[in-house]
Amino acid sequence: MPKLVRERIKIEEEYAKNLAKLSQNSLAAQEEGSLGEAWAQVKKSLADEAEVHLKFSAKFHSEVEKPLMSFHEIFKKDMNKCDHHIADLRKQLLEIKLNSKTEEDIKKIRRKSTQAGDDFMCCVNLYNQAQSKWFEEMVTTTLELEQLEVERMKMIRQHLCQYTQLQHGTNKFNQSTVEPVDQLP
Repeated sequence: MPKLVRERIKIEEEYAKNLAKLSQNSLAAQEEGSLGEAWAQVKKSLADEAEVHLKFSAKFHSEVEKPLMSFHEIFKKDMNKCDHHIADLRKQLLEIKLNSKTEEDIKKIRRKSTQAGDDFMCCVNLYNQAQSKWFEEMVTTTLELEQLEVERMKMIRQHLCQYTQLQHGTNKFNQSTVEPVDQLP
């Protein structure tokens, strides 16, 4: 799971870097007027989207990867403690000779073994809770990204519609300037 999160962050960072690079591209830099403005807006939207993905990767790193890695390390340590404890208990069981005192020792060891099992289940439950939280965060973050993308698309559409309206107005003006020439005898 941490590897998947790390890879996702890496992909987001690379995507943001490539979008930022594309937004700096000199294509259509010579365009002027409303087309130049439209191209400038397209480039700005690329830069904005790059920033959103970069912020997402940073947030994903700090709010998901770091806590997950921290929990993972603690979980591994706890599991190792339980494994060593269980191994010690097994070793003790093999070394015990059956007598009245040994039966009492066996009962103590069984209680310790049961406690180690309970500790193990507690660790598993904590892990499952962290995994569930991660999934909820992924869903929430994905929905936020989707909403940002919808807003971005609405903004681009609005600007492109504005561009076409401006272009229509320019075309009407140009037509009105050539109509007198067309009406000459």
